[in-house]
Amino acid sequence: MVSEYEMKILAEQLGRLPREVRAIERYCPLGHPQVIRVYPLIGEKPFPTLFWLTCPSLIQQISRLEYQGVIEIVERLVQVDVSFRARYHKDHRTYITERWAELSEDDRRWVEAKGLRLVFMERGIGGVRDWDTVKCLHMHYAHHQARENVIGRWLDDHYAIVECQAKS
Repeated sequence: MVSEYEMKILAEQLGRLPREVRAIERYCPLGHPQVIRVYPLIGEKPFPTLFWLTCPSLIQQISRLEYQGVIEIVERLVQVDVSFRARYHKDHRTYITERWAELSEDDRRWVEAKGLRLVFMERGIGGVRDWDTVKCLHMHYAHHQARENVIGRWLDDHYAIVECQAKS
């Protein structure tokens, strides 16, 4: 359960009140939220991002990496490194399983009745259709912080991502 105080912090971090927050998955060393888990259905629309990065410092650092072209580097790695690609595909499968399990029984029935099951069963992290592409580093890093994700681990191993730069 996310407290009213934590929701206030999340709103400050994101500049808006996030919808359908189920939990704070990770806190920084100073106790601020870093990653939230979001319900995979918002209103009557599938929401593809189960884990959402909220830490302004991490968001800024990951944005800088995207700006520097790191998505293309990672996509190339997925293409040429068979082991990395296999772990990446496993991350997608694990994510799909967890996102589906997060739905209530009633919502699963609703999803099936609306013909949306394939959206949940085939689209990977962040709703990506082509599992050999990388849509956004933020969602992979959030997934890595909450669970395990080969791209997030690779980012930690190759870039100086600082977990917490907050003053209080």
